[in-house]
Amino acid sequence: MGYAVVVEPSNFHQEVIENSYKKPVLIDFFATWCGPCKLLKPILEKLLQEYDFILATIDIDAHPNLAQQFNVEGVPDVKIAFQGNITQGFVGVLAEADIRDLLKQFNLTSELDQKLEEMGQAMAQKDAAKAKKLLDELFSKYPDNPQLILEAANFLIRLNRLEDAEKMLSTIGVNQKEYYAKAQGLKSLIEFKQMAELEGNNDLDQQFSQGAKYTLNEEYEEALKLFFTIVEENRQYKNDAARKAMISIFNLLGKTHPLTKKYQQELMMILY
Repeated sequence: MGYAVVVEPSNFHQEVIENSYKKPVLIDFFATWCGPCKLLKPILEKLLQEYDFILATIDIDAHPNLAQQFNVEGVPDVKIAFQGNITQGFVGVLAEADIRDLLKQFNLTSELDQKLEEMGQAMAQKDAAKAKKLLDELFSKYPDNPQLILEAANFLIRLNRLEDAEKMLSTIGVNQKEYYAKAQGLKSLIEFKQMAELEGNNDLDQQFSQGAKYTLNEEYEEALKLFFTIVEENRQYKNDAARKAMISIFNLLGKTHPLTKKYQQELMMILY
């Protein structure tokens, strides 16, 4: 995978320009007194574990001539060298997801994402042994990665190891904004499993149970339709359980998913 290198004028051409013909080089102009630089550093180092690029760090106070040569006016300032050309990347602290999108422009793919996709295929084929093997390999490399924790918890839920899954999800805190909502959504899957087992005695109970089954089978649109119908018929059903179930699915899918956008709007129209 990638690696980091400290760059100064004497090795700039070799480490940045020449190596950029082999793989992209992210040039991180930083300063030791810069707070945002300290926030960006662990993000870049984390991505370096997944992607095949070079992280070249340049201290602007130690090497002001390099900073001046590349018009660095504020830090952190990240530029990208590729095929001998240096282009502007971003200035300031960019969100991890946005940096990932930037890396994709240079045809870089995450090893973690590739392995997780393989694991998802194994789970879809109900090949638990292969999925577990891939998880074990990934945890040895990325033990604290929240995305991996989410996938592992999902795997445990499918195996009905609900207590283990809940413990794993509890390690994702509210400060991890990108992953916390999804962790809460997966926690709700545990509840959906319990809901699916309760058939009930009336039509609403049976619809609610079926909605839970749809959710567990990842038939999210069918689940949302059923839960929405229950909200329309009886908002107070089981202490507003159908609306809460819909919100749980929104968390699972994420804010930008088309189904989330569609049913959030429809839900607001009948509630307000």
